Amino acid sequence: MKAAGRVPAGGSLLALFPLLFAMGCAPDGGTDSAAAVPVGEAGEDGRPPAPQAQHTLTADQTHNRWSRTIPPILTVEPGAVIEAYLEEASDRQLTPMSTAEDLATLSFDPIHPLTGPVYVEGAEPGDLLAVTLHEIELGDWGWVANVPGFGFLSDRFPDPYLRIFEFEPGDTSVGFAPGIRIPLRPFPGVMGVAPDTDSMLVTIPPRQNGGNMDDRDLVEGTTVYFPVLVEGALFSLGDPHIAQGDGEVGGTAIEGPLRVVYELEVIKGAGPIPSPHYETDEFYAVTGFAPTIDEAARNAVEAMIDYLVSSRDLSRQEAYQLASMAGDLKISEVVDVPNMLVAMRISKDVIGN
Repeated sequence: MKAAGRVPAGGSLLALFPLLFAMGCAPDGGTDSAAAVPVGEAGEDGRPPAPQAQHTLTADQTHNRWSRTIPPILTVEPGAVIEAYLEEASDRQLTPMSTAEDLATLSFDPIHPLTGPVYVEGAEPGDLLAVTLHEIELGDWGWVANVPGFGFLSDRFPDPYLRIFEFEPGDTSVGFAPGIRIPLRPFPGVMGVAPDTDSMLVTIPPRQNGGNMDDRDLVEGTTVYFPVLVEGALFSLGDPHIAQGDGEVGGTAIEGPLRVVYELEVIKGAGPIPSPHYETDEFYAVTGFAPTIDEAARNAVEAMIDYLVSSRDLSRQEAYQLASMAGDLKISEVVDVPNMLVAMRISKDVIGN
């Protein structure tokens, strides 16, 4: 799956940060990084070809906690394009030869190896880090499991169950049962920047810094906006998913290794935001997290109202009405305790670019 491409910077950032462009500034305070995109014909989806990766990170260059004290493995300038190899979520505790019996010894301590962190020069608290996902490629295998004690209905499914899948290059779906095929839509389940703490926070829940969002719309062509909370941002990603439904109700997607090519931009003075935003060519979305679905949904609606007020010059009452008429709420995940994540998106056919 290589339908790669970036969201055009002019349209997307003009909607979110009109003052930057009114002043004639590029998002990173320098020149427009669109020049990094190689000249060529657009693909079948109308997107320009993906830019060439300038750096490569391997699947053993990882950590599995969030903290400002974790040293970066790479320092880049804004506009850098990075190729990163992501290890599957169990950090090699499970293999293509594993069986359900192996789940009994599965440890959550090494869960979510994250490739990174990457230090972005010039990124400071109060900025946003824009991460565009250009390419996402499958590995050759994946797994899905019912892990005892984990999942939305863990009390009803106490027995371990493991299923292994194999993939070939170019696969877009995989067989599940006679007459049932699952479309493959790979994405990193965890992406984020370092929080402003010396504590070593586990990766399981989503937070303001992003983290374990498990939002199935964070696929190729999506740009995600994270609030920069520490100098350099310290961006990492991992928990690669190959197929997942909204909610990830069983606790796992099809988990498996991925190769991701992404681009980092700094948007000066555009933050903070309480949780990440993201967009595609078709829609703009915000997220909200909280210990309950109700609270997370309220936070997502509030975030959409704030976005519409700041980007479309609407009153809060008008933004609230527009969100009610044209905004779509969706549950992204319900299993990453103690927080759940809800997203709200609105079509660009409604609000323009």
